[in-house]
Amino acid sequence: MILKEVLRQGIEILKTADIEAPALEAGVMLCHVIKRDRTFLYVHNDYVLSEKEYRDYIGAINLRTQGKPLQYITGRQEFMSLEFAVTSDVLIPRHDTEILVEEVIKYAKREWSSKVKALDIGTGSGCIAISLAHYLKESHVTALDISEGALRVAQSNAEKIGVVDRINFVHSDLFTRLETEQGKGNVFDIIVSNPPYIPSYEVEELQVEVKDNEPRTALDGGNDGLDLYRAIIDSAEAFLAHHGLLAFEVGYNQAGDVSKLMSSKYYDIKIVRDIGGIERVVLGKLKPL
Repeated sequence: MILKEVLRQGIEILKTADIEAPALEAGVMLCHVIKRDRTFLYVHNDYVLSEKEYRDYIGAINLRTQGKPLQYITGRQEFMSLEFAVTSDVLIPRHDTEILVEEVIKYAKREWSSKVKALDIGTGSGCIAISLAHYLKESHVTALDISEGALRVAQSNAEKIGVVDRINFVHSDLFTRLETEQGKGNVFDIIVSNPPYIPSYEVEELQVEVKDNEPRTALDGGNDGLDLYRAIIDSAEAFLAHHGLLAFEVGYNQAGDVSKLMSSKYYDIKIVRDIGGIERVVLGKLKPL
């Protein structure tokens, strides 16, 4: 079939399924299947798809109508102007998380001239750890995750982006393997995390695309959504340098609670809003003993 007709068909199917941006998503999936960029769709709308290409395209469209996220269909997501591979083993990187990375980068450049040792807890696709390593050229990052599948995705992304030599990937439930392998001590200038923060009772209320596709361990933050914040705050001081930075992404209406949790051990606590005005990042420096 001719490209313009196939694209129109895909758009109509997505419209019928109430997909929010049918033209955009149909175009993205078509580019993915025929392995061309978006410009090709406009310049070569008379391109004739092979039977396999057409079959693969309709298959992708049908997956999308069933609730599978676009990023899992194409296997890609852009973050901090870098392209990350994503699979069902990892949370899809959100642009809101870029606020966290940007704040950490600004701090590192101001306080440490980019020469920092950072720890990323719950690295997932590696989007935070890899972005820090990419934009802080003299940094070294340790990336932890409880999921071996996620670590495989993150390591592959680090290799493709060219920073794998400055990231140490560790299979660990929070700090447990660090305690075993490195011993307790003030070893990191920065600890950063985008932990699961959705209260357990709200997970089932999420969109189908999220609750039925993204890993629950990356979503469920316990009864009030704050379980991982408490655990990290309780243990982080043993792994932070004096006056080191602890930085979190937080969920809606959680910034105040996370700030209070940090207040006994951290100072200069700062809350940063995202472009929608939502309090998205909380960060503070470790108080001296």
